[in-house]
Amino acid sequence: MTVQTPMPEDIQNRTLGLAAALGVLVIWSGFIVFSRAGVQTALTPGDITALRFMVTGILLTPFAWAWWPRHLGPVPIVLIVLCGSGALYAMLVYMGLRYTSAAYAGVFTNGALPFFTVLLVTGFTGALPNRLQLLSLVIVTVGAVLVAVTGIRSSGEGAALGIVFFLTAAAIQSIYIFGVRRWRLTPRQALVTINIPNALVFLPLWYFFLPSGLAQADTGMILFQAAYQGLGPGILAMVCFALAANHLGPTHTAGFSAAVPASAALLAIPVLSEIPGPLEWTGIALVTIGLLMLVRARDT
Repeated sequence: MTVQTPMPEDIQNRTLGLAAALGVLVIWSGFIVFSRAGVQTALTPGDITALRFMVTGILLTPFAWAWWPRHLGPVPIVLIVLCGSGALYAMLVYMGLRYTSAAYAGVFTNGALPFFTVLLVTGFTGALPNRLQLLSLVIVTVGAVLVAVTGIRSSGEGAALGIVFFLTAAAIQSIYIFGVRRWRLTPRQALVTINIPNALVFLPLWYFFLPSGLAQADTGMILFQAAYQGLGPGILAMVCFALAANHLGPTHTAGFSAAVPASAALLAIPVLSEIPGPLEWTGIALVTIGLLMLVRARDT
């Protein structure tokens, strides 16, 4: 019997894929936790969104013409701009983080995403979820309800409002996720299509119409938020996800993303001193297990 030894190139590709997938996990966990830290200062959700798109707009504008998806019509372009990780999604998450802890953002933005995606797939293709997918969604639901009940009991309407913002963010992003494969959008095309129009539209709206605490905010926090929000979720997360999907496959990459609720809750402990209670930890664990099962269900 011959044992097949992995080629050095295969090992290198897998290592690169694992590093990129870990990068996605770290960046998105940091996005939740550091955004929560930002909205607890004088910075408003509009300020943090503006800082993000100032950076991405400046860095990506030179590539806009070369990378623009000319094969797409106006309707897909508008949906990508509105429903991708753009200004609307960012504002909803930042606004939710003003009312609830970082753990809630991980549970409800990541945990609710599969529900809305399944609804879209069923509605547009008629394909029903299989038994394992349904079981996974039930487990995620139970976990999310445990977290929600705990938060609403302790924080009342504030927690409920934060959860609504997170669910809305998940709903709009599910439209982007549902459509991106059908639109055959490459990572480079996604970078310019999401970031350039959002910068052009949102920055004037923020400057002229939205409240701002930029003048009162600490300079170090402003620079940190601009660098992290612009370079992290704005650019590097998309690149890392594409590399991970290419070298590991979409299923294994999604498995790393499914760990975001737990990793965000853990990161929030040293950074924000936010420690979930026993019932919340149980809910976070169930959401994580359900999401990992859902990844497995897609692979069967």
